[in-house]
Amino acid sequence: MRSSILHAVNTNSSMKRRNLVSSLVLITGLFFAVSMVSCSKDGADGPAGAAGPAGPAGPAGPAGPAGSGNVIYSAWLDLAFKPDTIHRVNGTIDTIGYYSNLDVPKLTLALLSTADIKVYANFNNATDPVIYPLPYNSPSGVYIEFAASTQKITFYSNVDAGTEFDNNGRKYFQYRYMIVPGSTSARSASPVNWSDYTAVKAYLGLND
Repeated sequence: MRSSILHAVNTNSSMKRRNLVSSLVLITGLFFAVSMVSCSKDGADGPAGAAGPAGPAGPAGPAGPAGSGNVIYSAWLDLAFKPDTIHRVNGTIDTIGYYSNLDVPKLTLALLSTADIKVYANFNNATDPVIYPLPYNSPSGVYIEFAASTQKITFYSNVDAGTEFDNNGRKYFQYRYMIVPGSTSARSASPVNWSDYTAVKAYLGLND
């Protein structure tokens, strides 16, 4: 009987010791976990990690409208032509042509070397324009030419091609110039036909 009781006591004591050990292990684990959480909350920040790979490029945006660059252009201008005369040895004076000088302050030496100079003439009036690019040569032999120099455009013709007024005050034969700065893209593929004034007008957004 005693041996049975001792066996029961020993067994019970062994169970208690195992329960105690299990409890100690659990408590120790909880203490370790709490300590780790406490350290992670109160410790200094670690170094930044390496940057991740770049993301894929976004889609290309729509192409913008064609620009007019730095084109310099005038309003429609009145010109007065003067006779170009020569004095003969016999004392007579002959008119051999007509010319007009137009001041163009923005036409610099640099632009003369790199830009295109375009000139247009309106042979009719502003309400019903008939526009030609210069130089102009008609089948009848009439011509109007121009030459550009620093801050000046000189016109020359074999007729008096100056601005005129009718009885209602409407103007005929007005002139407009355009200075088109040169660039690599403009030389390789011009976006507009500068000999077509309607296309030029649309390209630059002109109202007249």
